Amino acid sequence: MAETTHVDPFPTQTHGDERRRSQPLLHQEGTEVQRFGEVRLLPIALSHEARMLSCQVLNQINADTIILYNLYKKHHWLMRGPTFYQLHLLLDKHANEQLPLIDAMAERVQTLGGVAIADPRHVAEVTSIPRPPDGVEEVPAMISRLLEAHEIIIGKVRDAVTRTADSRDDGTNDLLMSDVLRANELQVWFLAEHLVDVPVVRV
Repeated sequence: MAETTHVDPFPTQTHGDERRRSQPLLHQEGTEVQRFGEVRLLPIALSHEARMLSCQVLNQINADTIILYNLYKKHHWLMRGPTFYQLHLLLDKHANEQLPLIDAMAERVQTLGGVAIADPRHVAEVTSIPRPPDGVEEVPAMISRLLEAHEIIIGKVRDAVTRTADSRDDGTNDLLMSDVLRANELQVWFLAEHLVDVPVVRV
């Protein structure tokens, strides 16, 4: 078997240094400069304890929200039956409304000096939302599963709103109350109405 050789992409010596500066330095490795769960000191007039608490609750809620987003996409793709079109569109709309919440919570963690949860494998380890079957469930079960996930998130948000009010982290408190809580409550309403057993017409 022939030995593999590496050819210098810049074999000439003329202006070699200048030309090499445009070559990407690939396969770099480095040390972890901030571990997950650590909080840096940023001058935002909040104690370390307050920022640590907020980062913890935000990352937990965000992990659950990331799972909720993916649950919405799963059911959006797997929806079937006579209400397919309406629910297919509604679930995609709800999923897209969760994305700005995920981004806002992650950026809030960074603003507090923390490390936002991001890797889906890490999210799967942290979330408290039960894993659904890999296959397709009946439509009422899909909707019920989404409602249960919302309730888990809403419960944690309500608790976090109280705790961040006590710690005077008004920025996190406002984000959770004004954006995350209200968005989840509204989506619950839209979903729950699909489980009401009311006929379209009476005979």
